[in-house]
Amino acid sequence: MSHQLKYEKLLENLKGFNRVAVAFSGGVDSTFLLKAAVEALGAENVLAVTSDAETYPERELKEAMSLAKEIGCEHVVIHTSELNIPGYAENPINRCYFCKQELFTNLIPVAQERGFNQVIFGAIADDLSDYRPGFKAALEKGVRAPLQEEGLTKADIRALSYQMNLSTWDKPSFACLSSRIPYGEKITQEKLTMIDKAEQFLMDLGFRQVRVRQHEKLARIEVVPQDIQKLAGFNEMIVSKLKSLGYMYITIDLQGYRSGSLNETIKTPKLTMV
Repeated sequence: MSHQLKYEKLLENLKGFNRVAVAFSGGVDSTFLLKAAVEALGAENVLAVTSDAETYPERELKEAMSLAKEIGCEHVVIHTSELNIPGYAENPINRCYFCKQELFTNLIPVAQERGFNQVIFGAIADDLSDYRPGFKAALEKGVRAPLQEEGLTKADIRALSYQMNLSTWDKPSFACLSSRIPYGEKITQEKLTMIDKAEQFLMDLGFRQVRVRQHEKLARIEVVPQDIQKLAGFNEMIVSKLKSLGYMYITIDLQGYRSGSLNETIKTPKLTMV
């Protein structure tokens, strides 16, 4: 099915909701979903809701606020704390379930108070091939995933975003900072801060798609394969900076960046939304 046909089916799907609140991170997928919802329903019938928490870098919040203003719908920022969720900091393999449950538990009442009775989020078709325990929380709360329902992939969304002149069309993929810490290793504010500062440093050097996976005091840096040689050229500068942040060992992952690389250690059944 073509990008355009999928998009037309998406708009029909969205029109059936009447008024929607979009869980909005400012990433490629949720920005596209927000824009499509506004096109389908009109800006007055769409609410963007962003959660500001410890695992969400300030740079991402600022961009989300700017994007929502550009798209033209009402935007609300709520404050949540994943580290205060019982069981979250222990970092079990279903950590994302706790996160999404907290998000939707706080988001739904905010939406309903404003007359938006359906909450949607930006899960996509590609997510079905990875371990995504947050889907369970969405199912339990009645949160829908229209992009996934219409079979839209990341490639579809980037192509359509480009056609729609969305600045996020080529934005690097992003996931919460907790995803950089292996399951079973405790999540702390100190670790999240170290990861955030390390990744910001690497982005300031010109690396767009980057992850610093933190294995206790070891930093495992992932960049896209074509950037690995470039990364090695900053060897001394990177070692110096990351050691100043508290890392003892700094390594480059020769496989390069891949989404959810820490999920490679687990074997868990996939959970679908449809």
